[in-house]
Formats: sequence, C-alpha cells, structure tokens
Amino acid sequence: MARGRLKLVKGAAKRGTLIYGMRLFDPAQVVAVEDARVRMADGGEGRVTMHLIEGTQAQIRRQLMRSVDAFFELMEEQGE
Repeated sequence: MARGRLKLVKGAAKRGTLIYGMRLFDPAQVVAVEDARVRMADGGEGRVTMHLIEGTQAQIRRQLMRSVDAFFELMEEQGE
C-alpha cells in the first residue's frame, strides 16, 4: 500500500480544531471567568468563550453533554 498525502474528496467534511479545557473548582473559589485568547498562524487573535456550569458532578456532566450537542447542532445550522 502506497503512503502519501490524503486526497481531498469533493463533498468531504470540513476539518477543524476544537480548543477545549476543563477544570473543576470549589464554587466559593470562583469570582470571574474570562474569555481565553488564541494566537493564529497569521499573527491574528481569536477568542474562546469560557462557560461556567455549577452543580453536582452528575448535573455538570448532563449540562456539559447538552452544551456539546447544542454547539455541534449550531455549527451544522451555520453550514460549517
């Protein structure tokens, strides 16, 4: 089998890079959540909105999964 570069096929899914981070804090410790900055290859900058979910681990997990599903549904609606 020959190895080489992958060939793009017309209609193939667009590729992307998902930037994601997660850390669980004690609710009393958090006073603010700010947007994260991303440096781009062309020298520009992008921003990633950070989200805050509070509750038990089970509640946080449920809400996180709903948020991930909603994110990808929105991307599909936008044609991404």
